[in-house]
Amino acid sequence: MRQTRALWRIGCLLGLLVAAPLAQSAPKPVKLDVVLVDYSFEPDHLIFRHGVHYRLHLENHGNETHEFTAPVFFATATIDNPGVLDNNRSEVTLQPGDKKDLFLTPHKPGKYDLRCADHDWYGMIGGITVK
Repeated sequence: MRQTRALWRIGCLLGLLVAAPLAQSAPKPVKLDVVLVDYSFEPDHLIFRHGVHYRLHLENHGNETHEFTAPVFFATATIDNPGVLDNNRSEVTLQPGDKKDLFLTPHKPGKYDLRCADHDWYGMIGGITVK
């Protein structure tokens, strides 16, 4: 019994020693804020660096439901929390007053379209550049 407890304690200590450096080595994501209003994105052009981990913080300050629609961009990125995206993995939908975070790492440099799927006809468009 004493031997089992001792082995358990050693195992716990080893786990802590191994996990501590891993937790410290993970870089904090770069926060990028975007506000959706009636009918624009602020800012309307986003710049990412490929291979960098981001926290894309979205807030809907408008009076209508808005979407952050960027299907090609999302398809070329690693998304840590895909549940924030719709079923097609093409957009984030925000009701008035909603705030959502999307954790992602872009991989493919290029220029990508950004729009609100319901209001692009009204000029709610933008762009994304990955360097």
